[in-house]
Amino acid sequence: MTSKLEQLRAMTTVVADTGDIEAVARFKPTDCTTNPTIVLKALATEAYRHVVEEALSWGRAKTGNPRYIAAATADRLAISVGIELLRLVPGYVSTEVDATLSFNVAASIAKARQIIADYKERGVDRERVLIKLASTWEGIRAAEVLQRDGIKCNMTLLLNRAQAVASAEAGAFLISPFVGRIYDWHKKSLGRDLAPEEDPGVRSVRDIYNHYKANGIGTIVMGASFRNSSQIEALAGCDRLTIAPALLDALSADEGKLARSLDPGVPSPMPLREEADAICHWFVSEDAVDIKHPQPSDPMDEITFRWIMNEDPMATEKLAEGIRIFAHDLRTLRETMQHRLQ
Repeated sequence: MTSKLEQLRAMTTVVADTGDIEAVARFKPTDCTTNPTIVLKALATEAYRHVVEEALSWGRAKTGNPRYIAAATADRLAISVGIELLRLVPGYVSTEVDATLSFNVAASIAKARQIIADYKERGVDRERVLIKLASTWEGIRAAEVLQRDGIKCNMTLLLNRAQAVASAEAGAFLISPFVGRIYDWHKKSLGRDLAPEEDPGVRSVRDIYNHYKANGIGTIVMGASFRNSSQIEALAGCDRLTIAPALLDALSADEGKLARSLDPGVPSPMPLREEADAICHWFVSEDAVDIKHPQPSDPMDEITFRWIMNEDPMATEKLAEGIRIFAHDLRTLRETMQHRLQ
């Protein structure tokens, strides 16, 4: 009997949610990811010692403001970690735009282009890199521009259907709905554990996946942020799933039967825009105040997006929290690099 991990591979592209070189070599995922947390861990990992030392040597050769040099060195290290992972996987590596730029369209675009240029300078084509952007309204607008330029985007911190609709309309290559963070919020709110069939995180990914497939949307759905293997099993058949090593181990050790839960050939379309019925747009002219109710077929506009997010306390809180955590880890990484450069 094959393991559940091997059965999962037959219906879903498995992505490693780690920068651990040994784990990536062992599980052989198709894609990998980086973020400030993963790069921080690389500083203390023997497997990355050579790339850390290379980045520090590069930084020490620079002159100027120590804070700027430390930030540039941290960026170089992030690219180096991505390159090391690309040596082990046949697909993409996702590299994150600074979380501090999550509400700045122009700066996010500039940073993404810099990341692509840095990879190219070191021999990696843009076709192997996904730019990770927070699924804020501004991050989605940045993705729209980048996608038109041929730069593929991975929309992260996606917690609400409005983010999924807007990301698809912007032409995003891939979205990463955060199953575990949605689950955490509802578990705390309800004061109990949730089985997969009632898990709001699992149900959110299923709804988005079915909506995309029923409407011929090509944006890839990659479930992320899992808390247990049951959540993964409940999404078997999803386009991609990014999984941490501990859960990859659990699936690899389990030889039970894994049933397909999601199938692109038999989607169950779910309405993703019913919130629009409760929204009215006010247009003020010299003569009158007109009211327009958005229709489900209308493109997602900023007013509708922000209102739907505002009405979802889980998504509002978890998006803000996620941005704060990534920004904190980025600051820690830069401060650590500045200390080691000195």
